[in-house]
Amino acid sequence: MHRLTVQYFSPADPAAFDERYESVHVPLVLVLPGLKSFTLSRPRPLGGDGPYLVAELWFEDGDALAAALGSPEMKAAGEDAATYDVASSVMFSGDVHEMAP
Repeated sequence: MHRLTVQYFSPADPAAFDERYESVHVPLVLVLPGLKSFTLSRPRPLGGDGPYLVAELWFEDGDALAAALGSPEMKAAGEDAATYDVASSVMFSGDVHEMAP
C-alpha cells in the first residue's frame, strides 16, 4: 500500500473549517481514481503542538498514487485545499510496511 498524508494546522475558524472540509473537500477526495481508503483523525498531541486534522489517502501502490496525483479530480481537490484558512499544511507520501507484533 501507498499512503498520502495531509496535515492541517490551526484553522482560523475551526467550526467553519470542519463544515467546509466535510461538505466540500471530502466529496472531492472520495472520487479520486484508485483510492482504496480515506481516513480523517484529529490527533491529541502528547506534549507540544500537533496538527488539527490529519487526512490519510490509501492507494494500492505508488503507480496508483501517481495516477491519482495527475488526475483532474486531484487537481480539483488541491485547488479546494488551497482555499482553507489554516496556519499551515503539510503533505507527504510513502510506501507503507505493516509490522506484525
